[in-house]
Amino acid sequence: MSLTERLLSFTLLGAEWVLWLLIALSVISVAVMVERAFTLAVKAPDLDALGAKFRAKLLQGNVQEAKAELGDSKAPEVRVAMAGLESFAGGRTAVAEAMASAKSRERLALERNLGVLGTLGNNAPFIGLFGTVLGIIKAFADLAKNSAGGAQVVMAGISEALVATAVGLLVAIPAVVAFNFFQGKVRRRLAQIDAIAHLVLSARGEGSAPAMAPAGAEAPSAQGA
Repeated sequence: MSLTERLLSFTLLGAEWVLWLLIALSVISVAVMVERAFTLAVKAPDLDALGAKFRAKLLQGNVQEAKAELGDSKAPEVRVAMAGLESFAGGRTAVAEAMASAKSRERLALERNLGVLGTLGNNAPFIGLFGTVLGIIKAFADLAKNSAGGAQVVMAGISEALVATAVGLLVAIPAVVAFNFFQGKVRRRLAQIDAIAHLVLSARGEGSAPAMAPAGAEAPSAQGA
């Protein structure tokens, strides 16, 4: 059997297996959307409400109280800030490096599986088109075997083949919309991470760490001459 005959025998399988593949990809796409929606739904801290009090605690050297202001939230912004606070006594450089490392980890977590949505959005239409081409080839092969059927045989086969293109678009469009939506949310979360990281750095300043004030103690007031 020649290579052309082998390829022809493959194409005569039709588009049905492509449709099953697209259905499987659609299930994967929906699963990724649900997983990303839950992951990115973690509420971010209100930096406007948190900022002044949080920075004041750090300027006083009350790192433990600053941690308490952040609370036990699982938000990526809080985890990055906590990483900086854990290295607060080591100096500004140590704080910056700790938060940069934490931000890299959080970015990987925030962007996890988004590539799947991007890949499906870009390639699902081509998979559907491939199924359509296979279906058209099969339709003409059926016509060759049953020439008495006329155009009806070809039209029926082509209409079935076009379903693959429609399903491919049905998989791709939600994937593209979800990809763009989640990418926007990731960019906003990364911007908030940068904001709280710079807040910690501005409070850390240069030089050695400020003296640690006892919990609940007030900062000493300036004495007039």
